Amino acid sequence: MELKHLTERQAHIALISIHTAITTTDVEGLKKVLADALDFGMTINEINEEIVHLYCYVGFAPACRATTVFMNLVNERRSKGIHDEQGREASPLDESESKYARGERLQMFCAGMTAEQLRSGFFGFNPLLDFCLKEHLFADLFARDLLSYVEREITTVSALAAIKEPMVESHYGGALNVGVTEKQLHEILMLIEQEVSFEAAEVGSQRLEHTLQARKGK
Repeated sequence: MELKHLTERQAHIALISIHTAITTTDVEGLKKVLADALDFGMTINEINEEIVHLYCYVGFAPACRATTVFMNLVNERRSKGIHDEQGREASPLDESESKYARGERLQMFCAGMTAEQLRSGFFGFNPLLDFCLKEHLFADLFARDLLSYVEREITTVSALAAIKEPMVESHYGGALNVGVTEKQLHEILMLIEQEVSFEAAEVGSQRLEHTLQARKGK
């Protein structure tokens, strides 16, 4: 498949995310996309970073399973004389602001909402969930620089669309807010059609169209 809008690196990130989300007992598809990403030049730390990011969206068990597949793959490649680059660690986070403030600032940027809006609705109903999102997902994970904001949103929407999760609509919005383009989102759905099913891609397309229409109506 020829992709015109996703970079090759972004396509590898999307494929890892898709296969992490859908893999249960059949790990060969995941193993292949992980090997392809390593051959392309992604580092072990970058791929581990993506898998950790995914646990917040598809669950701890799939992330652990993906980590096991990845670890075994790296060890298998080493036994064959292929030494993949470990890569750099994430840069230290700016501790001049509190974790909550850092998380809230990043959440506002991604969601395109004010602090007051973020504290209403279901976040207002469940303040602990709001706290965990700000102090962990955004302050601890999203703020790390091994993946860009665009790459993290590509990771998120690829996984959620692959499993037909309705919340993908809000994350389409977040992806557009941080700089993912509409054409790139359509190409992610093309990958989902190829790797998962036409049905998953069609559902994802309908939800993307709903998101786009809602944004036009603002």
